[in-house]
Amino acid sequence: MFAPRTTPWPLVALFTAGYLAPYLLPTTVGRLDSDLPLSATQAGAVGSALLLSSAAAGFVLASRVERIGARTLARIGLALAFFGYGGAALTTAVPAVVAGAVLGGFGSGTATTVAATLIAGQRDPHRASTAGLLTVSALAGAVYLTVPRLGPGHGLPLAAIALTALVVWPLAGRLPAGAPAVATRHHKARLPHARSGLVLAAAMLCWSLAQNSLWGVSGRIGLDQAQLSEATVGAVFALGLGAGLTGVLAAGALGARLGRAVPIGAGTVLIAGCIALSASSTDLTSFATGEIAWNTLYPVVLSYLIGLAASLDPRGRWAVLVGSASSLGTAAGPLTGSVLSAQAGFPAMGAVLGAGLLVIALPMTAVALHTGGRPLLPGAIRRRGGHPAALVAAATGTPTGTVPEIGAPEQPVVEISVEAAAIPTQRAYDKAGPRQAGASPGSGAL
Repeated sequence: MFAPRTTPWPLVALFTAGYLAPYLLPTTVGRLDSDLPLSATQAGAVGSALLLSSAAAGFVLASRVERIGARTLARIGLALAFFGYGGAALTTAVPAVVAGAVLGGFGSGTATTVAATLIAGQRDPHRASTAGLLTVSALAGAVYLTVPRLGPGHGLPLAAIALTALVVWPLAGRLPAGAPAVATRHHKARLPHARSGLVLAAAMLCWSLAQNSLWGVSGRIGLDQAQLSEATVGAVFALGLGAGLTGVLAAGALGARLGRAVPIGAGTVLIAGCIALSASSTDLTSFATGEIAWNTLYPVVLSYLIGLAASLDPRGRWAVLVGSASSLGTAAGPLTGSVLSAQAGFPAMGAVLGAGLLVIALPMTAVALHTGGRPLLPGAIRRRGGHPAALVAAATGTPTGTVPEIGAPEQPVVEISVEAAAIPTQRAYDKAGPRQAGASPGSGAL
């Protein structure tokens, strides 16, 4: 009997707390613009500073989770998020808001770093990442429905992020004290799949920049270009995130049946079309269609990208580094979207972002194909330099290199030594044929 797979809910909660700030970026930037003495570009710059701080946390802490301890680091990150976002929500002084947003961003990035490291050590990283995306999409959708009904004020979305960190903080005590250990010296010696990891990190930076260039100005597209009310725009965002829940559930059910290359490549191409449609929308129908379709596809592709990064290194280093590169793109997104839309207009911005996504779909798909490997029979392939690939997969629980994730995760491989009878010496054998009665082996005559 196989042991049932259980969802690591404390890890999912930590993932949710870390990812909530980027999900609430449109309403956060929009309210900074409307409720504080900031221009649209300045508000986008504050959002970029928040996300840049989050990315910096990933780069600083990528190799320190094991040393500090996952549980301790998660608590530190959640505390920073609570005090940073909470302080920014309670003041109207622009410098204090910026300082609180940057401090809270570092806390969110710390939580995301720990979550990415622990997800890479799961037997099924894709399952854990889809559960996290499902939860953060549901929570963000609820915030988008609730915040417009609570009145104006820049502090409401920031307070929602701070309260989420406070709620998740006790659950951090149920996380493991340290990061997943890897038994082989091969993984401790160097970072595996260096070329694929670097290509994926660079592509993810551009991919996230395109996504969040649209996401950071989506509120303004709905309010200014499509002439919708804030409540209507919030409802569209909530519906989009609800559709994202469906997409994440579909991704979880689909698993690795199509591999990773098809969802990543084809999904990115479809996202490019959605961005172009949303950016050129002038009414509720086109705006809602573009945003809902985009929000449906975005978490699906993201879940496969997270799983792909986690599969490159079971210690989670590539998952953190690729995630931090993605955060850099996310950080530059609001400012990039604001500048492009101010200089060329929303439709031209959408066309540029869509064309860029079509270009970067190629290297991401290539990495997925290169690291996908072929079906493997236990012990059938030995990597150059040492450990059998099947045993590496069994030790880590995640597919690495030539070990793909096909259907269910790899099951542990147990070596059983069998004592065989001693092989007779070569001279004990003779030509085949009948022997005379009583003749000893090797002396028979034809």
